[in-house]
Amino acid sequence: MARTCNIGLLGQGFMGRTHANAYLKVSKFFDLPIQPVMHTTFGLPEEKPEVYAQRWGWLNHSHDWKEVIRDPLIDLIDLVTPNYMHAPMAVAALEAGKHTATEKPLAGTLADARAMRDAAAKAKNARTFVWYNYRRCPAVALAHQLVRAGKIGPVYHVRAVYLQSWGGPETPLLWRFQKKLAGSGAHGDLNAHIIDMARFITGDEVVEVTGAISETWIKERDIPSAVSAGGIAAGARGSAKKGKSDVDDAVLFLTRFRKGAVGSFEATRLATGNFNANGIEINGEKGAIKFDFEDMNLLWYFDAAADPKVQGWTRIMCTSAGNHPYAANWWPDAHIIGYEHSFVNMAADIMNILAGKKPVVPMPDFADAYETQRVLEAALLAAKNRAAVKISELQ
Repeated sequence: MARTCNIGLLGQGFMGRTHANAYLKVSKFFDLPIQPVMHTTFGLPEEKPEVYAQRWGWLNHSHDWKEVIRDPLIDLIDLVTPNYMHAPMAVAALEAGKHTATEKPLAGTLADARAMRDAAAKAKNARTFVWYNYRRCPAVALAHQLVRAGKIGPVYHVRAVYLQSWGGPETPLLWRFQKKLAGSGAHGDLNAHIIDMARFITGDEVVEVTGAISETWIKERDIPSAVSAGGIAAGARGSAKKGKSDVDDAVLFLTRFRKGAVGSFEATRLATGNFNANGIEINGEKGAIKFDFEDMNLLWYFDAAADPKVQGWTRIMCTSAGNHPYAANWWPDAHIIGYEHSFVNMAADIMNILAGKKPVVPMPDFADAYETQRVLEAALLAAKNRAAVKISELQ
């Protein structure tokens, strides 16, 4: 019989749908050494986990997350809960000897992230994973491979933005707008992604945040009366009561990298006219690359050594089997993939790692994601104190 991995999913919502879809589809498109089994899902009674479980194919459901972690049949605990719940759940799972995956950011606070990193270091036989899914877009994975192969030479500039516009004054006080639940706002939600992407593509680390701005324009929001499962804020309706929004709406910051590059990062939920503009451009001595998630199948490459008569940005459609990461597992060349496929690609890599095989591109574990968390913390401190912050000061 094929080896299996029984999964316990803690949480539901938007991310619960993406993870469940990945586990449902992954063995249809990938030849896996281990087959994921959607064993048990946890949700609060008011979330009706029995309905979610039936719809998405989970064999069992529970109202007690500790019960799921204690279950000897569960091999992998996967967290899609609000950020403040990551640390207690992950630490308990690792202490129980379970492989543990969590949505990004690693945690809401640096202290919680440190506890998770340390618990992972002590759990010698348990693997950890963080769902920085954009690494699994073929175009981003190709960018990583090109930069590592020296195609753009030493890096001078990293320029990254994540621009959304759904967080206007009409959006109610969801958990993402409450510091005690989320840790931060657009910063932890969006800057986390582009920090990880910059680290992943360049293979370099931020050593200093030289300056930052954090701004909260909408300080009060309607307390929600209902939220659907359609998306981050889809179907959210406010009531007549108001509550305090105490997280950032936007954070911008500047960095220095260990190998000499400089970087700029910007995340906001109030960039009117932008929907999910997750973009990065990296300029090097020999060339450059750029990516925008709203055209996620494309990578742009500039070769500084090309003949000036024909020199310019090359548009690469990253769908060619055998040439582009993950492309061979999907559709014929030039038949594009979407957001959900990045999660399926990651689920495949998780199963390969648990079988002792290499992922297509490196997988962030808790120790890796902790480095992104340090940069997030440094940016908030730099904004608060209006001063540069060295990453080495945050252990």
